Amino acid sequence: MKLYWCPQTRSSRAVWMLEEAGVDYELVHVDVTKPERTPDHLAASPMGKVPALQDGEVKMWDSAAICLYVADRYAPGRLAPALDDPLRARFVHWLIYSPAMIEPAMFESGLRTVVPEEHQAEAFNPGRLGWGSFAKTIEVWEKGLGDGPWILGDEFSAADVMLGSSAVFLRMFGMLPESPVLEAYGDRCMARPAFQKAQTAEVPG
Repeated sequence: MKLYWCPQTRSSRAVWMLEEAGVDYELVHVDVTKPERTPDHLAASPMGKVPALQDGEVKMWDSAAICLYVADRYAPGRLAPALDDPLRARFVHWLIYSPAMIEPAMFESGLRTVVPEEHQAEAFNPGRLGWGSFAKTIEVWEKGLGDGPWILGDEFSAADVMLGSSAVFLRMFGMLPESPVLEAYGDRCMARPAFQKAQTAEVPG
């Protein structure tokens, strides 16, 4: 199995996911600052993006898709509820909450610092956007965690890899609001042995 990856990008969560699943993999570093891509990388990701995964005949990209595939293929029932498990719907919902809600709202929040205030009402009309405000996105996330410790309750899953990565990135960029719930959640995620091993794996040499 090969993972096309670059440190401190969304591909970091794919490395973490592979460590949680306990599968053997090879990291293939991609310099995202340069336009050149190898034919093998483009076969897995026609857009030349990271992460991209090659697992035998399986070739795919996008961190959420990779996390879902790895969980279902290599850790069913452990990192992903079975298809007939009532928790499956909640699992899928929260698995895609990061790319569908948190990341767009995070990007929008950053854009507000450069768009003149008189144009913000039109540019960021919540009725036209497919996600809520950044504050609302965080609020829903906090409520979703409830008493935790994980998004599905007592069991850690691939959805926590996605959400935990967002908590880490928000903290890295100084964008995580004052939230004891999310601070504690991020700490729990970063304390996991697989997360720490993934961080070590991402250090060249």
